[in-house]
Amino acid sequence: MHEIAVTGSVARVKVYDRAVENGSARDVSAFILAGGKSTRMGTDKAFVDYEGRTLVARALDLARSVASGVWIVGSREKFAGLAPVVEDVFCDYGPLGGIHAALQTSPTELNLLLAVDMPFVSRAFLQYLITQARSAPDAEVIVPRSDGRRQPLCAIYRRQFAAVAERALRGRQNRIDRLFEELRTRVIEQEELEGAGFSSATFRNLNTPEELEAEKRRA
Repeated sequence: MHEIAVTGSVARVKVYDRAVENGSARDVSAFILAGGKSTRMGTDKAFVDYEGRTLVARALDLARSVASGVWIVGSREKFAGLAPVVEDVFCDYGPLGGIHAALQTSPTELNLLLAVDMPFVSRAFLQYLITQARSAPDAEVIVPRSDGRRQPLCAIYRRQFAAVAERALRGRQNRIDRLFEELRTRVIEQEELEGAGFSSATFRNLNTPEELEAEKRRA
């Protein structure tokens, strides 16, 4: 992987630029990945209620607060009444198929990809992520790493990632992380995230009814 390094110490400073702070960024499109089978949840996660709203409604509101255009990647039949919908070109290939479809559709260079089942991501974090992407113009991917794992479903991709994704999908490969080895990737390490005020809890997702109930009790 061609990781793009960031030098210097991590400081607890405000890192967002004014254009992003003041509203939706015109140079960023956002895509909510909602095409999963939700097997472990037992029902479509997108429509699971959490704190009075469905997960897809929460994700849409969040994405609209930082991006000029917002799409759902999933079934047009399910989601057409909520937002513009993008359907996979390569079906049943998991999140990589959704990322590829999103980037093929996108009108902008910077693209936020966000899984529908990550309700703890904040607007402040997405603003931070967008600012990091703008400060790394040579990176095709800007991805956080937390608890030792990259978070490719809460990351920013430039449109050229679509070509790499398509080659992998045509070769029946759907592992996203493997593709980072071929690209210039800006990894935002956990130390940086914590220095900017973001914990690993940002990336918790809801996969099972038990996890959902646990989070409701914690709230």
